[in-house]
Amino acid sequence: MRTKTKIWSMLSFAAMVALSACHKKDETTPTGKVKLEFFNVAGGSNLNLNNQWYTNANGDSFTVSRFNYYISNVSLKSANGATYTEANSYHLVQQEDLTSTSFDMSDVPNGSYSSITFTIGVDSLHNVSGAQTGALDPVNGMFWSWNTGYIMLKFEGNSPKSTQPDGKLMFHCGGFSGANSVLKTITLNFPQAIQVNTSTPHVHLQADVLQLFNSPNKIDFSNLMIIHMPGADAKSISDNYANMFTITYAGA
Repeated sequence: MRTKTKIWSMLSFAAMVALSACHKKDETTPTGKVKLEFFNVAGGSNLNLNNQWYTNANGDSFTVSRFNYYISNVSLKSANGATYTEANSYHLVQQEDLTSTSFDMSDVPNGSYSSITFTIGVDSLHNVSGAQTGALDPVNGMFWSWNTGYIMLKFEGNSPKSTQPDGKLMFHCGGFSGANSVLKTITLNFPQAIQVNTSTPHVHLQADVLQLFNSPNKIDFSNLMIIHMPGADAKSISDNYANMFTITYAGA
């Protein structure tokens, strides 16, 4: 009799565990995706590499041959104040590779979201974490050394105002610690809340290359044409690119 009672107790316990597991599974929050699309522009025009002349706020004409930047630690804020942060959130946007200018945020809990936050650059931890892969692979040409870390934003081009050979412009902005940090974390509100559910909302983010040189620090290419290390010049450019992004669309 005791044996039957013991067996019955074990079966009852197993059934309770199974029911509990099913209940927890049923309580799992459904998730969806959000597609982020980056559009690089110069003023009101799409950015063209190599064959288009532009003018900065100082009146200096220039062309663009390369424009790369890191976007990391992307998060969405819901209407009720909760935050969803993308896992392994490191993306390299390269104007020369248009496949890099959009990506999906996956496993976003269904709901309404009112704003997006992200960092321009790579956080200090991943600057000193050894060899890495994907967007953070040094083969991408966006890494200096384990002492100076990643190039957060790379701009290259030409200007008749530059005294470098062939009028070269090279702004390789890096620095992840202390006074030399060029990391910028920004928050942008959506024009209207996006709804994550069975459909995938799209968010269009516009990056204006002219803003690199315009405000709050007006750049004169006859005085500043090369940046190849952390320091005050890179900081000046980073203060400018903190204002580089706007959202032009958010919706289904």
